[in-house]
Amino acid sequence: MAEKLLMKGNEAIAEAALRAGLKGYFGYPITPQNEITAYMSARMPELERAFVQAESEVAAINMVYGAASTGERCMTTSSSPGIALMQEGISYMCGAEVPAVIVNITRGGPGLGNIGPSQCDYNQASRGGGNGDYDLIVYAPHTVQEAVDLTYRSFEISEKYRNPVMILGDGALGQMAETVILPDFKEKEKSDEGWELTGAKGRSPRSVKSLRLAEGTLLEHNLHLEEKFKLISRNEIEYSYEEGAYDVLVVAFGTAARVAKTSLKNLKEQGHNVGLFRPVTVHPFPYGELKKAASKSKKILVVEMNRGQMLFDVRLSVQNDEKIDFTGKPGGETFSPEEIENKILSSLK
Repeated sequence: MAEKLLMKGNEAIAEAALRAGLKGYFGYPITPQNEITAYMSARMPELERAFVQAESEVAAINMVYGAASTGERCMTTSSSPGIALMQEGISYMCGAEVPAVIVNITRGGPGLGNIGPSQCDYNQASRGGGNGDYDLIVYAPHTVQEAVDLTYRSFEISEKYRNPVMILGDGALGQMAETVILPDFKEKEKSDEGWELTGAKGRSPRSVKSLRLAEGTLLEHNLHLEEKFKLISRNEIEYSYEEGAYDVLVVAFGTAARVAKTSLKNLKEQGHNVGLFRPVTVHPFPYGELKKAASKSKKILVVEMNRGQMLFDVRLSVQNDEKIDFTGKPGGETFSPEEIENKILSSLK
């Protein structure tokens, strides 16, 4: 029987990565994700794996780029300003098709902001903050258990598509403690897939790069990346939705969705007909699935801990702005269930 443990979100994410076969962790301290770096500093040496506290976030993501180019499972974690500094390296990794996992325990912004929980990095994660046309696969967990499960699986998804994966959490998820069931330890099967840097003894050296100067080669590569993301969009979209025709359908992700669940439970007990659509992959976004769900509901309420970033994707899905309402809370603040309840009740009028 699987053992249940009480773990803080940050430490649970770290342990899930270790159990997924993580071999190299490279990071730099920043609140509110510091427990991940601290946990890794103890656990990685215990397991005879590589831990490096880099001199900066820029150094950390480039260490991930180099180490992951050997085919080993690598990871970095940070929070909003640190992830912003990593954008150039993330663009390079997407261009070079190097798999790795990146965790953002988001804090309030813009700038240094504060250390409160926020969803203000949705656009950065889903649109790409670096240069060029590229896409991350982005998961947005709403419980510690889901963060464990998604982190554990992200390494295989990243390798399947040779594409970096981001776990988009926030300060609340990272700092809260919940009971979790941890997955088993596993090791990545050693294989030569033809792209990893494994040395050049006895054969021509391989190259893992994003620079393509020959005429037409960058165009060809961009079209390849586009086709790959179409494949990801067909195969890897995840969402949570209980089928139904609702007076108000709330659309929320992460911690905002977690709070909304309590609001909806209270309103259902009062006899109101309300539901929740929760994207788990926020990139690729479940456009078609939300469009179908929204067509059965009278009103759509978008709830975000920001000024309305996922709102753009909801509008693309629903294609009827008259049905859509929004409530946002920026600046590292969380909703209370009552705030969401009151907004839903006003939408019902």
